[in-house]
Amino acid sequence: MTTSHDALLVLSFGGPENMQDVIPFLENVTRGKHIPRQRLLEVARHYELFDGVSPINAQNRALINALKTELDEHGPCLPIYFGNRNWHPLLADTMRQMADDGIQRALVFVTSPFGSYPSCRQYIENIQTAQHHIGDDAPRFDKLRLFFNHPGFIEPMADRLTEALEKIPVQRRSTTAIIFTAHSIPSAMAAACPYQQQLTESCQLISEKLAITDWGLVYQSRSGMPSQAWLEPDICDYLKGLSGPIRDAIIVPVGFLCDHIEVLYDLDTEAAQLCNKLGINMVRCATVGTHPRFVTMIRQLIAERTELTATRLALGSLRLAPDICSPDCCPPTH
Repeated sequence: MTTSHDALLVLSFGGPENMQDVIPFLENVTRGKHIPRQRLLEVARHYELFDGVSPINAQNRALINALKTELDEHGPCLPIYFGNRNWHPLLADTMRQMADDGIQRALVFVTSPFGSYPSCRQYIENIQTAQHHIGDDAPRFDKLRLFFNHPGFIEPMADRLTEALEKIPVQRRSTTAIIFTAHSIPSAMAAACPYQQQLTESCQLISEKLAITDWGLVYQSRSGMPSQAWLEPDICDYLKGLSGPIRDAIIVPVGFLCDHIEVLYDLDTEAAQLCNKLGINMVRCATVGTHPRFVTMIRQLIAERTELTATRLALGSLRLAPDICSPDCCPPTH
């Protein structure tokens, strides 16, 4: 063991846990993004269906608990801290606690497998901003690499898809639509980052595990101005365009590590209602969550940065994501 790191930070998006938090949370999310107020209020109504509670914080805490058990058993023995970009526990508060605890250098696990401005670079900027506010006492941070092609992400997602397929009658599985979905981003942003390529690679690798040759990649949860081009097709448009003998569809939220409102509303509510109207039996694949192989993957990513002899695991044809992103990686193009 050669590590000089003395903690791990799990860094995520955050979500409200009661109705009073919803509007302040959404204001944090949309600050500086020129999102129409009407769109913010529309999304707030989505949260009302779930009493203002996003499951993302609870599911991240469950992941942290599983990871604590994994590290206690296999090492390295690092304290784990939890911080969010948009809601409590906020990153700046967590970083202050880390500084007060004497943490000097920490690894960071960001809860997204893919490279784009909001899913990678912005988190690095969030860390730098919090460090600036805290000053000289702020810990140093090293972000763990993207894991879109790590077998510890691909294999658990293949397991989740297998579980979903088992809910479809055997005789109908060959005509079941397999639809991977991820959060849409502006097209100009996508053109300047590896988001689409990495998503496509993940979908291909997951499908290959199950010998699936026919699948689609769609997008959801766009939030920009209507005049702005975002990645398409939208999941609901895609569902409307299904043809032939398709009676079943499996929605695979490959772009989400755990459930939150974009999953509960956009998929379990909106897409499910559309499928019911279209006469399609929809099965929503579970997110990777606390799958044991995924938890082990996080430990393996830690080992890459703390052990000189650790194996760097990856599948597929795309190159391994770097430990340190280039200064011009994933610019905030709108």
